Amino acid sequence: MDLATLTPEEELTVTRVIEALAGPGARLRDDQRTAVAALVQPGSRVLVVQATGWGKSAVYWCATALHRAAGHGPTLVVSPLLSLMRDQVAAAAKAGLRAATINSSNVGDWSAIEADLAADRLDVVLVSPERLANPGFGARVLQQLAGRLGLLVIDEAHAVSDWGHDFRPDYRRVSDVLRQLNPDTPVLATTATANERVTDDVAAQLGEATLVLRGPLARASLELAVVDRLSPIQRYAWVVDQLPRLAGSGIVYVLTVADAERLAQAVRVVHGDAVPVAAYTGQLEAAVRHRLEDDLQANRVKALIATSALGMGYDKPDLGFVVHVGSPPSPVSYYQQVGRAGRAIDHASVVLLPSPADEGVWDYFATATIPVEAEVHRLLAALEASGGAASVPQLEAETGLRRTKVELYLKQLAVAGVTERTADGWLATGRPWTFDAEHYDGVLAVRRREAAIMRAYTRGERCLMQLLQESLDDATATPCGRCSVCRNTLPAPLEPEPHTETVRAVATGLRGSAQVLDPRKMWPGGEFGARGRIPAALLAEVGRVLVHADAPEWADTLAGASRGDEPARQELADACVGVLSRWRGDWPARPEVAVVLNTGSYPGLAEHVAGHLASVGRLDSSAIGVAQAGPPDRALPSDREAAHWRGALTVPQPDQVAGRVVLLVVDGTRSQWPVTVASAMLREAGATMVLPLVVHRQV
Repeated sequence: MDLATLTPEEELTVTRVIEALAGPGARLRDDQRTAVAALVQPGSRVLVVQATGWGKSAVYWCATALHRAAGHGPTLVVSPLLSLMRDQVAAAAKAGLRAATINSSNVGDWSAIEADLAADRLDVVLVSPERLANPGFGARVLQQLAGRLGLLVIDEAHAVSDWGHDFRPDYRRVSDVLRQLNPDTPVLATTATANERVTDDVAAQLGEATLVLRGPLARASLELAVVDRLSPIQRYAWVVDQLPRLAGSGIVYVLTVADAERLAQAVRVVHGDAVPVAAYTGQLEAAVRHRLEDDLQANRVKALIATSALGMGYDKPDLGFVVHVGSPPSPVSYYQQVGRAGRAIDHASVVLLPSPADEGVWDYFATATIPVEAEVHRLLAALEASGGAASVPQLEAETGLRRTKVELYLKQLAVAGVTERTADGWLATGRPWTFDAEHYDGVLAVRRREAAIMRAYTRGERCLMQLLQESLDDATATPCGRCSVCRNTLPAPLEPEPHTETVRAVATGLRGSAQVLDPRKMWPGGEFGARGRIPAALLAEVGRVLVHADAPEWADTLAGASRGDEPARQELADACVGVLSRWRGDWPARPEVAVVLNTGSYPGLAEHVAGHLASVGRLDSSAIGVAQAGPPDRALPSDREAAHWRGALTVPQPDQVAGRVVLLVVDGTRSQWPVTVASAMLREAGATMVLPLVVHRQV
C-alpha cells in the first residue's frame, strides 16, 4: 500500500509530524511511507531492519499520530535502555505527542503516569522489557490497555531472538502481550542489527504475514580503522594520546567495568581536567547515568569511557568518534555500537584496538546465556520443594547458584512456560523442561562463527565496512574506500603507536591505586550445608585488592610472577607495602600476624608477599595449610566450591592467631570463596578480625 491512498487529512498529519522531527520540507522515505501505511491497517505486522540514523522512530511517531487522530488508544513502546527512553520522550514531544516512560528510575512518577494512561491523556508510553514482564505492571497497566492499544512497538527487536547478539529473555515475553491484546492491534518491530537468521526468527514470532522492510546498512560517514599489536598498557596509552586529537566528542568502549574505571583514571593521570572524561557503566545509579549522557550530549566531556551499558538507543547525531579498547565478540554488536557515530556529520572516526586476550572474553560471553542442564534441574527442584512462591535470594541460598544465574534461568524458563513470576515470587508451573541440546549447539556455533568474523576484521583481511555489512547479510556490500584496509593507512590524525612517555606515565599512575574488597555476607547452602547470612563473628573485614581483573599496568609483572620470576614477585610485594600504607587509615585495628593463603593461582607468590610484609611491618607470620588447590572458580557452583575449600584448608594453631588481628595474604581468587571460608575458620580459631589482602582478583 502506498501512503498516497490515505486521506488528505491523514497526509497533513504525517507531514506535520515528519517536519516537526526533521525540519521544514522533510518527507518520509519510500520504506518509511510503506511501513506507516501498513501500520494503519488492523492487525498488521511490520519488521523494519535499517541502519542507525535511518529514521525508524519516525515511522512509529507518524503511525501513532494517525491512530490517535482516528480515536484509537495509545502506543506502547518496548524499549531496552533508559537513555533510549529519555530520547524518545523528547522526540515524541517534538512530534506533538504526549509521552511518558515507566522504568526503575522514576518509581515516584508511576501512579501519576498510570492515571494519565487510564484517562487517555497519553499518546505514548515507553516501558522496558523487564517492566513488561513484571506481574504487578501487567495487572495494573496492561489490563488497562487490553482491547484499546493503538500500536505496539518493539524497539531493538533483535533482542527477541536468541540467535541475536543481545538476546534478553524478558524481551521474549512480548509474545505474551501480543496474546493478551486485541488481535487487531498493529505491531511494529525495529532494529539496525539483524542478519537474515535473526530477521526470519523475529518475523516468525510476529506472525506469518509480517512485512519485512530491509535496507542497505553501509554508513558513508564512518572511517573504520584497526590499530593492532599493542600491549594492554599501550592500548590505554594510545587512547590517552589520541583523545585530544580526535574531532568532537565520543565514546570509548571497553569490555569490563574495571577497564572503564581504570582507563578514565589513566586519562586523568596524564591530562587532568584538560581532557574531561568519565566512566559509564551499568553499575552507576540511573541519575548518574542520565547526567553523564547529558554531559556527552552537551560536549561537557570529551568522551565517556563506557561498557556496553551505553549502547542501543543513545542518540547524539554529531558524535565524532567511537573507539573500542578490546573487541566485542560479534560483528553485529560491533556494528550496533559504532553506529552511534557520524549520524549527522560527514566524518567520524571508528577505531578498534584488539588484544589476544579478547578471545577469552568472547568464549565467556558465547556460553554465558546457555543453560547448564544439571543447574537448571537443581533450580527447578528447589523451586518445587519450596511449596509456594520463592524469591531469588531464597533460591540462590537453596541451590548454591549465583544470583545472576538464578535470575537468568528463571527468565529463560518463564519463556518456555516452565516458571511464572508472581507478585510474591517465582512459581513452577508444572510444565516439564527439556534441555534442547541441538538448539543450543546451534546458537553456540553461530556465536563462534561471529567470533571468526571478528578475527578476520581485526586482521584487516579485507574492507572493514564490507565485512560488517556481510555479517548482517547485506547484499549491497561493496568496498567502502574509506577504511584503514582500503586506504592501507590510518586516517589522519591517528597514529599507530602511543608515545613511550605516555605508557610510562599511565602505568605509574594506575599502580598507585587499590580496589576495595567487600566480604561475602551469605553462605551458599546446597552441598556446603550452611545457608543464609554469615554470622558477624565469622565475617572478614573489608579488604584490599592490589591487581583487579586484567589490569594492563600489571600484565607483564603477573606473567613473570606466574613463571616464578623473583623480581616480578618482589615488585608485587613492594606494591603491597604501598597498599598497606594507604589502607592503614581505614584499619579497624593494626594487623599483628600475616597469614598466607596459597590458592594455587601463583605458586609461591603469597608466601613471598606475606614474608616481605611481615618483615617490613614487624608482623608475626604463619600459613594456612592447603591440602589441594581449588579448581578454577567457574568450574563449580558456589556451594560445591565453598565445600571444597572447607575440606582443603587447615588453619594455624590457635596460639598463632587467637586474640590477634590477622592480615590474610591471598595470591589470587575469582569467587572469594577461599577468602570467605578461610576468614571464617580463622575467626573460629580465635582471631579477633581478619583483613584480607588479595594480590590478584581475577574475573
